Amino acid sequence: MLTAMFLAALILITVHSQETEETITYTQCTDGYEWDPVRQRCKDIDECEIVPDACKGGMKCVNHYGGYLCLPRTAQIIVNEREEAAAESTSGRNNVIRRTPADPQRAPPNPTHQIQCAAGYEQSDHNVCQDIDECATGTHNCRADQVCVNLRGSFSCQCPPGYQKRGDQCVDIDECTLPPYCHHRCVNTPGSYYCQCNAGFQLASNNHTCVDINECDANNPCAQQCYNILGSFICQCNPGFELSSDRINCEDTDECRTSSYLCQYQCVNEPGKFSCVCPEGYQVVGGRTCQDINECETTNECREDEICWNYHGGFRCYPRNPCQEPYVLTSENRCVCPVSNAICRELPYSVVYKYMSIRSDRTVPSDIFQIQATTIYPNTINTFRIKSGNENGEFYLRQTSAMSAMLVLVKSLSGPREHIVDLEMLTVNSLNYRTSSVLRLTIIVGPYAF
Repeated sequence: MLTAMFLAALILITVHSQETEETITYTQCTDGYEWDPVRQRCKDIDECEIVPDACKGGMKCVNHYGGYLCLPRTAQIIVNEREEAAAESTSGRNNVIRRTPADPQRAPPNPTHQIQCAAGYEQSDHNVCQDIDECATGTHNCRADQVCVNLRGSFSCQCPPGYQKRGDQCVDIDECTLPPYCHHRCVNTPGSYYCQCNAGFQLASNNHTCVDINECDANNPCAQQCYNILGSFICQCNPGFELSSDRINCEDTDECRTSSYLCQYQCVNEPGKFSCVCPEGYQVVGGRTCQDINECETTNECREDEICWNYHGGFRCYPRNPCQEPYVLTSENRCVCPVSNAICRELPYSVVYKYMSIRSDRTVPSDIFQIQATTIYPNTINTFRIKSGNENGEFYLRQTSAMSAMLVLVKSLSGPREHIVDLEMLTVNSLNYRTSSVLRLTIIVGPYAF
């Protein structure tokens, strides 16, 4: 057990008077003590109360007689009360004014007697040593970019908030390299920093996190219908209107200017009547409507090792076994990378091939395909993302549950065109198990909006 005891040394100045037989003893306390004029003895100074940030790095300040200690917050402290009492008693020895018997009518001694004070202290009007505030008197040597902090018997030069000491200078702290991190962008400023958000986002109340701005609720920039998406918005018009070139306002559609609206595809005028015709791959239904012809059922021209896929306005042939090395076909359209193959450690465990078709110029935003986990593992977390095929931002993947997500078309597509989009499901658990599977979705956009 470590017991610390500090004794206060006393400086004694004795003044003798020839006219009176009295002795006046003035005292000065050592560092860590100050004179108590009421109790007439040296008393301990609590540095933990008066020294700003006495202990750094999460340490706690513990005061003791004549000084203080910086200890871990978990440290146990054992105090020897007898030694502390002895310290206080010793520090107060001879700290009294003793008078020999004298004439009680005689005036007290001359208060102009000088006492000797330690460095950093000066004699007060009451003949005691008091601290010199170097910061108030301007006798400190702190730099212009530093802050003076007065201490008992001394002073300290510290850097203002947002700055740190490097040598004798105070340099700015780049908070952008330290936590808390900004959600999007961090801007360092002299002595501080602030966070910025990308377009379509705004700072939350904590001034760090960025949250989506619902433009449709805030100021609804769309002329008619507004759909909020993450970081932006999409405008849509009511029936009979179409979006103008600014993609915000809606312009009226003058159906009377053209006969195309009489037929789904093309109107052919005849004397006293009109007839409708459809493009290749469609047939007329009900006199005006065009219906897709399923060529896979009528004129299947695919080979035996191929499958026929019909889309709006045509068909295409795809291989029955789409697997590529090192993947092997395990079921229809499903390829698995064997775990025994070392190359497979860096690849998705499985790739499933799916095909779908959509009409040209489909209304957006529109849910077009749902990805669903087929196997549920306990204590796992599934996340979904578009791994590739969305370079122009036509799609957005919205997770609908812990096991599924919805692919949303956010930009209108015109055909004929083929999109191949890889949708990845990443599965992890608390034991750092990690695997992924990919659904390769081929989207065929038909040449027409029907």
